[in-house]
Parts: sequence; structure tokens; C-alpha cells
Amino acid sequence: MTRDPAPTPKPLAKRHRNLFNGDTCVFFYNPEKWQPEDFSLQQVVNARSGILDPATTPVGGPFKSTAIHNYVDRLADNGIDTFIINANASRAWYPSKVIPTILDGYVRGDREYFRGHAICQGATEAEDVERFIDRIMAFMNLYQDLLDAGVDWLAEAAKACRRRGVSPWVSIRMNDYHGHKNINGSFFNVPLLKQPEMRLQHSGYAPTMFEPGYRTGLNYEKAEVRELMFTQIKEVVEDYDYEGLELDWWRQPLCCEPNATRETIDMMSDWIRQVRALTARRAQQTGRPYPLGLRIPGQLETLKSIGLDVVTLCREGVIDFVAPSGFWCTAWEMPHDTLRQKLGDRVTIYGVIEDGANPLPTHAPAINHTQGIRFISSSHEMLRANAAGKLVLGADGIEWFNFYCTDPGRIPGLISDYTALRDIHRLDWLRGQPKHYTFSLSGHGLVLPPFEITPQLPVTLEKWWNRSFRLPMCAEPTDRGLELVVQVVLKAGDRAAVLPVACNGCWPRLEYTLTDQLLFPCGPLTHLTPEHKGCNFRFPVDLVRDGWNEVTIENGGDQPVTIVSIELAIRPGIDPA
Repeated sequence: MTRDPAPTPKPLAKRHRNLFNGDTCVFFYNPEKWQPEDFSLQQVVNARSGILDPATTPVGGPFKSTAIHNYVDRLADNGIDTFIINANASRAWYPSKVIPTILDGYVRGDREYFRGHAICQGATEAEDVERFIDRIMAFMNLYQDLLDAGVDWLAEAAKACRRRGVSPWVSIRMNDYHGHKNINGSFFNVPLLKQPEMRLQHSGYAPTMFEPGYRTGLNYEKAEVRELMFTQIKEVVEDYDYEGLELDWWRQPLCCEPNATRETIDMMSDWIRQVRALTARRAQQTGRPYPLGLRIPGQLETLKSIGLDVVTLCREGVIDFVAPSGFWCTAWEMPHDTLRQKLGDRVTIYGVIEDGANPLPTHAPAINHTQGIRFISSSHEMLRANAAGKLVLGADGIEWFNFYCTDPGRIPGLISDYTALRDIHRLDWLRGQPKHYTFSLSGHGLVLPPFEITPQLPVTLEKWWNRSFRLPMCAEPTDRGLELVVQVVLKAGDRAAVLPVACNGCWPRLEYTLTDQLLFPCGPLTHLTPEHKGCNFRFPVDLVRDGWNEVTIENGGDQPVTIVSIELAIRPGIDPA
């Protein structure tokens, strides 16, 4: 196979092709990693209970701005050209001068400040609540350390980027709702949320699905809501040294009441045009471009139903880039080719790699640990496959989201491997390297209908039924001894004596190897759980083509089978001899 010709990127993508999105806590999750001279992991006796905590915790301090610089150094050393730094949840997490901040009114050691948020983290029993307060207070005291030292971490992050030649962009969460289980009591929530008339009333359309209360965020039809958000956006654009703005509509996809009228859609478009005017003025002042973009679900018509007309804004040139994504799990089947047709050639479209693979539970025998979701920042093979599937459909670059979420759990061997960031935006570099593809799956709490690209799996096949599944992949060189392995994951109790599988129209294959192992490890996670089994089918790698690929599965047996997941590996062939 010949080397891919160098692409002709859009002006924005010439400089910004490997983007890293970090939330408000990205510097603070693991101080032992980013400020190791002052923090270490230790088992300590809990000062409140007098009991030795079983888990290790970071001990040391105070937290300093050096951690921010160390983190940016790690990104720069591994090829990140643009750092998108999230400034807020519901409140501002930086020391804003214009809107409520996350530690307004907090005095170090005040346990009651955090108590109302415990239920939002699932803590309801008395001791669980106290343990939650132990953890959250120690964590938020890291922010207090910087406040006490007069350090604005948001400004410091931009300074660290400038020092390393990384472009600093800022991200604003448009309707974050982490405190939704206690609107009046959680310290996360902006005061405006406490007014019922400022919240959405009709976005929770199915009372039994995904906590209807989670759908009652701020209503952008209210002038007060638009003013609050515009005030914050204006501050980060005008008062901080950033040079790009992302409006994050995945946290949450809540804007106006569903089935928005044309008048409401036009009102929201005009509001976003006002944001564009802010960034345009800032670009004129600094002499640097200041692109404006959206992180969004891939369901454009569903977004329009809540007031966001992404197509019109992109075709007008109001929006410079979009980053279509999944809610928490990465969208393996995101149709970047179709999005391009709808949004036009001018806009830059990034492929977003989320840290969650899908809700297939896996097991790590070496540490006796089972996990309900794979964190793919521990798997080079899954990251390569995910990027390849997006780039081959026309994505102009890659944006990483939640990459760092693997580390806070401090599970042995399950770590975010930052070396995987380098060159991930280059399709020519990805070809010929081992890859681990999978499919998006339905799963409670990890996908958010109706905004998510609808998962194709799991699915049950009755006797003699067949079904095809589509996934974007990149073609591979045929001279490197690679093969394609398709692993069909079934329920452990399913009988699948006859399970024909075909790829891209080839003649179906019946021969498979039964296994309980994953195609590639994800950190220490190496096996399926006892509830599932894998059937591995081998195919020549030349069946894989650029763009959409099709896997067809038949149930040739007498009993129904449930296809829980489909995993695909590009890996060195195994000599049957």
C-alpha cells in the first residue's frame, strides 16, 4: 500500500489537529503525578474516624502552580498542539469576578459546605456521606491552596501553554448538571438553578428513563439564563489569554424546551452570533484568530428541536469547528461523512475520542478487578482504531475528551498513557499498526438518548435470523503479516454451534475459537466476565476497506442468541501450524 498523500487541511486544521480537552479538575485529580515533589500516595488513618483507610490517598501539599505547568509539559511532550481548558461546571471553577464560583463562602475545614452534594455522588447512608465529605474536602482544598496563594489556575494554564507553544483554547459547559439530585443544596449549582421558573419543564419525555430530573437544566428561552452565560463567556474571552472558544453542549444537551419554534431557534442563533462577535473583537485586538466551535451530539435534528440550528450556523460561517461526540462513551460509528455533507466544507470537524469504550464489562484476573467500562486511554490499540475510524470518514483532526479519567481511580496498571497522544491525527501513521475496534452499546447511565448516535448492539437473533452491523475502519497494508479477527461476544449460556460470520460480503465463515480473553488487553483488563463468552473468527486483512465496513452475523442454530458486543482486531497473524 502506498503512503497516504499529505492532506490539505482547512486553515484551522493546519495548526490545530491534535486537541486535548481538560475539565476543571484535570490538574487536580492526581497531585501525586503532577506535583510528585510535594505529594505521595499513602495509606493514612482517617482523622475523623480513627480508622486506617483501605485505599491510598494523596498526602502532602500545598498544591502549587507547578502542577499545572508539569501537566502542560506532558501534553506538549506528546504532540498536543491545542489544549482546550474547561472553565466551569454550573458555577465557575476559576476565581471569576462576574459570576458565582465553586468555593464562594467556603472556609477551609467547613464540612457542611459539601454535605448537600453527597447525594449527587450516590452517598445516602450516614457514614458514606461522611466519607464523601472527607474526600471532596481534601480535593477542593487543592483549589483553596491556589486561592490562598493568589493563583488563578485558569490564567496559569494559558501561561503554561504559551511557554510550551501549545495553543490555549477555553471550553464553557453550557448546562452542566452534576448537582441535579439536590438543586437547592449542592454547592455545584449556580443560584439561578434554584428558581424553578428558570429551569426546563418538558425535556424529560420518558419518566422512567435516565433520571428525568437530569433533564431539567437551565432554560435558554429565559433572558436571565442567556445573560448569565454570556457574562461568563465574555469574561473568559476578554480577560484571559486564550485564543479559541468551545461551547460544550454535551454538558448537557439542554437548551430550550423541545419542539422549539422557529422564533426560539432564531433567538438562539442570534445569541450565538453575539458570542461570535465577542471572539471576532478579541481576534482583532490580539491579531490572532479566535475560532468559535461547538462540542455536540451527532444528532443535528434533535439539537435543532431544542433550539440549536447547527447546520445554519456552520454554513453561515458563525461556527468554525464542531466536535461531535458521545455522552461518556466514545462514538465508534459517528458518521463524519454525513455530517460533512450537512454542515458544508468550510467548517472544521474533529473526531472526538472519549475515554469510555462501551458498557461491556471486563475482568482483570491479576488484580481480581471487574470493571463495567473500559477506559481506553490505557489501550493504544483501541485509541488507534477509534481515531482511524473517524479520520477515514473525513475528520480533520482529533479531540481527546476525558482521557485523564482513567487515573483518579488509582487501579493498579490502569493508567492514562500519554504517549498514545502523539501522531494520532495522522491516518498514514495509523495504517499497519495493531488496532482494536468495537461498537457502541446501549447501557444505562452511559448513553443519553435521544441525542446519542443510536447503538446497534446488543441485539438478539432468533433462529435463522441474520443482521448486519456497520463500522468505519481504515484499510491496512497487506505486506505486514496482519489479519482481521472478529470476536462475537455472546451471553455465556447461549448455544451457538452454527454462527456464520461474513465481512464486507465475503463468503460466511463457520469456524471459530471459543475464548474468554479480550482481543487486546486494556491495561490490566484482559478477560471477558463469566457472564459472556467470545467467538473469534479469522479473516484476511485485505477484506478491510477505507470507510464503512460491514459485519454480517447469522444465527443458524435452533435457539436465540444475544450478540452482546462485536470486537475487531487488526493484529499480526497467527500461523495455524
